[in-house]
Amino acid sequence: MQNPREKVSSVDPIWMALRQQAEAMAGREPTLAGFVHATILQHDRLEQALSYHLARKLGGEDLSPLAIREMFDHVASEEGFGQALRADLSAVFERDPACHSYVDAFLFYKGFHALESYRVAHWLWGQGRKAMALFLQSCISQLFAVDVHPAAKIGRGIMFDHATGIVIGETAVVEDDVSIMQDVTLGGTGKESGDRHPKIRRGVLLSLGAKILGNIEVGEYSRIGAGSVVLKSVPAHCTAVGVPAKLINCDCGENPSQQMNHFIEELPDNTG
Repeated sequence: MQNPREKVSSVDPIWMALRQQAEAMAGREPTLAGFVHATILQHDRLEQALSYHLARKLGGEDLSPLAIREMFDHVASEEGFGQALRADLSAVFERDPACHSYVDAFLFYKGFHALESYRVAHWLWGQGRKAMALFLQSCISQLFAVDVHPAAKIGRGIMFDHATGIVIGETAVVEDDVSIMQDVTLGGTGKESGDRHPKIRRGVLLSLGAKILGNIEVGEYSRIGAGSVVLKSVPAHCTAVGVPAKLINCDCGENPSQQMNHFIEELPDNTG
């Protein structure tokens, strides 16, 4: 008779691969075997392992790990959460050359941890539990150095690479399959209220230190160069670079967020 845990794994290839990689890690590094077993191998589903792992990180004197875990478990059962979780985990593994396995990203990559924690805060915000959502946002910011407002809308298949210093404002929208490097800001331009933050469309690559400010749009499959300050909308399939950012070409590849090519050719002399 098949073990129920094996049955679950057999229909979830990412969870099955993660468990196999965890078993191999525990064998190679016996000192971490207890940690790996408690965090991954004792659980039946990826969502359960995630809630346990993040609850231990975020819990403290003000809110116990048990309370956070119960909250995470509830949100993880909501429709769409598991799909987003697996798409995010796959995005890190497939796009980051420093990531050699699902288990590395799951256990050690704070960008992934911050993103999945944001997803819980976003659900809480949508349920009207704004104080708890803001409390969780504060914990995420302090622990992971990533500050995403819980009202922001973020799609699936997202990678926060390195993650330190990422700031995403309240009315920002990030669509599916976007890659965001460290120290990126999706912010406003002042004290304006209402819809005031950027809209980042599918497949965009935001390179390190990019600042996109105001209620503007970065079109699908575009690139924003490192250190650029974007104050005007960027068309689809284009590259923008500089302070303030200017378009330098509209042929940046089919999938910039997956290709992760940050190299920007020298600007032509006629760009001014």
